Parts: sequence; structure tokens; C-alpha cells
Amino acid sequence: MPQRVRDVSFPARLARLEEEVAQLRRSGAERDELPLYPTAFTALAFSDATAFTTLWETTFAPRTAGLSIGLTLVGDQVASVNTGGAWQLLLNGAVVWSGSVVANYTVQSATTVLDLLPYRGTQEVLLQIQTRRTAGATTGGRNGNGGSIGLSPRYARML
Repeated sequence: MPQRVRDVSFPARLARLEEEVAQLRRSGAERDELPLYPTAFTALAFSDATAFTTLWETTFAPRTAGLSIGLTLVGDQVASVNTGGAWQLLLNGAVVWSGSVVANYTVQSATTVLDLLPYRGTQEVLLQIQTRRTAGATTGGRNGNGGSIGLSPRYARML
């Protein structure tokens, strides 16, 4: 098999490097998608509990410095009474991001980038997304306990 001698001249190395950079730009930046698994059997997990209940979770090894995550949230309406609530995201049991679901029966979006540097030394991190109902009807609804809070992750990418 013939051997090829590499050209070590600076202009040839620069041309090769420029071609590799152009190739990387054309292919785009790759990101790791982090799968999240529902703890219920529906596509948009709902909870009518008044205590925080885990709707989505996963375990992962933190290989990067950040986790970009986006959520979709919606309240409920039972007998013309709107349901509001709260949600929180936990890493290894500690709340790292939280917010509220307004009681006006509209879809909301929330996005953030979580800092994973404090978790880089650990083998495995448990990520949980929880919701609870804080306002609204107390009877009727999906399960008879009042309005529900719906939550679904839109994306979770390791950056």
C-alpha cells in the first residue's frame, strides 16, 4: 500500500485547517439530547395533587457544564374555575429552578440553562420535574379532586 508523505508547509496546513473548520460549520453544532421519562401514562402529564408530585424524571451523568431545558405548562378549568399551581425542578433532591402556573387557563413556556459544574464529580444525577395545584376547584376535574396542572418538557440539551 503506498504511503503518503504529509506536507508540513505552513500554507498547506492552514488550507487543511480552514477546510476542516468550514466542514464543521456546515455540519452545525452537535448537542446531546437528554431524555426525560414521564411517571404517568399520558403524553402531557397532569397532576391534581396539592403536594409536589414528580411528573417527569431521568438520571444522567453530567458530562457538560450546562443543561438547557424548556418546559410547557398549563392550568385547568373546572366549572368555570381556573386552576393555578407551582412547579419545580430538582437535581439530586435540591430545588434548582421553580416557578408558578398562573390560574388563567393558558399555555406557558419556561426556559433556562442549569449550571452542572457542582455535579461534575458525581457518577449519576437524578433530575425530577414536579408540580402541585395551589388554586382552583377542589372537586370535579380529571380525577374528581379538582383542576390539574399539566407539564411537559419541550427539550433538554446538554451544552
